[in-house]
Amino acid sequence: MKYWLFKSEPSVWGWNDQVAKGDAGEEWDGVRNYQARNFMREMTVGDLGFFYHSQTEKAVVGIVEVIAEAHTDSTTDDDRWECVDIKAVRPFTSPVTLDMCKNDPRLSDMALLRNSRLSVQPVTEEEWKVVCELGQTEA
Repeated sequence: MKYWLFKSEPSVWGWNDQVAKGDAGEEWDGVRNYQARNFMREMTVGDLGFFYHSQTEKAVVGIVEVIAEAHTDSTTDDDRWECVDIKAVRPFTSPVTLDMCKNDPRLSDMALLRNSRLSVQPVTEEEWKVVCELGQTEA
């Protein structure tokens, strides 16, 4: 299993929107960055990800699961763009802010801190455990 981070502006698509989709989940569509698309191509069903609210909150607020591997993004006719489907698994007991990540030396190499603009990014197993610990949430 691999771990990931999915970033979204809560005013466009937030954690509550994801939860409302239930087990059916939703496409993680609209990604127009080749590196982020390539990360989605690496994902397999059952992989887990952090759901991160960007912009104002800048915090990990929940855990999602990949429920469909990369396929054509339904929001475009351009077959270069693909996406995965994800569903909400559980919220974080306590959101983990970007500042909390920056202040924890165990996360100094985390992609979130090195490439903050990337909307889909990998998370190492150790980073996964640390962020869950900070958020008082079961890994």
